[in-house]
Amino acid sequence: MKYAFLSLCLLLTTSAGFAQETKRLTADKHNEYGLVFSLPQTHLDLEVVATKTTRKAGPYYQYAEKYLGIPGAIAQDSEEWSLTSVKVNPYGVPDPDEEYLMQFKAGSNGYIVLDENGLLLSINTEPAVDSIAPTAPKVKTKSPLDNNDYAKVYSEELLMSASTAKMAEVAAKQLYRIRESRLNLVTGEVDELPADGESFKLVIQQLDEQEAALTALFMGTTQTETVVKHIDYLPIAESTNEVVFRISDLYGVVSADNLSGAPIYLTLKITEEGQLPVDNKGNVKKMPKNAVPYAIPGKAEVTLTDGKKTLFKGEVPVAQFGVIFGLDPSLFTDKKAPSCVTFYPQTGAIRQLGK
Repeated sequence: MKYAFLSLCLLLTTSAGFAQETKRLTADKHNEYGLVFSLPQTHLDLEVVATKTTRKAGPYYQYAEKYLGIPGAIAQDSEEWSLTSVKVNPYGVPDPDEEYLMQFKAGSNGYIVLDENGLLLSINTEPAVDSIAPTAPKVKTKSPLDNNDYAKVYSEELLMSASTAKMAEVAAKQLYRIRESRLNLVTGEVDELPADGESFKLVIQQLDEQEAALTALFMGTTQTETVVKHIDYLPIAESTNEVVFRISDLYGVVSADNLSGAPIYLTLKITEEGQLPVDNKGNVKKMPKNAVPYAIPGKAEVTLTDGKKTLFKGEVPVAQFGVIFGLDPSLFTDKKAPSCVTFYPQTGAIRQLGK
């Protein structure tokens, strides 16, 4: 089975998507009233969201319980990756074996709309444009500090201390003084309160930041970042427990052949095969002459697991598990009341047909 990494995007406050542009082709004399288009082959976009957690020990972690009374301080620097979610989105890629010419009549003013890759989206009307838009999860950061930048809370007394134990003691006293100052402000037990509400809010914010920074000297810091990768998967036949990517503790989402990571398995089962339409007697309809082809897709159930639990399970339409049929071209060349049609770009199936 063919699959490949498409892209990597570090999501902070924005989301990424596959934008889709369209182009309109009109049948006229210069192209002899013939327009070329392609039907799609369905690919699956595996949208993988992973989270990297970086933990750093504070310089006074061994004194956290003694001076703060809080157990569980980070004692060793570490990095680890975890899989947050996996989604499967079908999308269409032009099939070189499914390229066609649609012939219009002179003076019919017919046109087709293609996507930027040449897939047929609509005839004689504007398409309903689909796109895949991964949602950016919120990045959770549990630390006011970056790169252990504690300098802003190092007082002169702390820096002049003769030992780490003494520095920890001074830092703890400084922390408790900040807590006491904040409590006095909140209860009004100070000689002079800030001038207004905004000033009060700013002072409290600064005290909170100093307290958090001093606490981090003992408890350490934890930071997380979220990464999204897209893996292109081409379904050709049924598959069971195929390794499509891996999760590495060191490198995050890696390719299937990178043995540094634990495997993620994909199972694909065809649940429905596309069938040619039949008439009232149950006989397969004949293809109209010079028909405008479209797809009648099949369906497949896709399951992704880590070997223990299911990460994703859902049914998706797949063009290559179906068949090709066609519409009578006279529907679109009638000068008085031409028909119009829109298609699903993921499969080439008819979305809506009308006047």
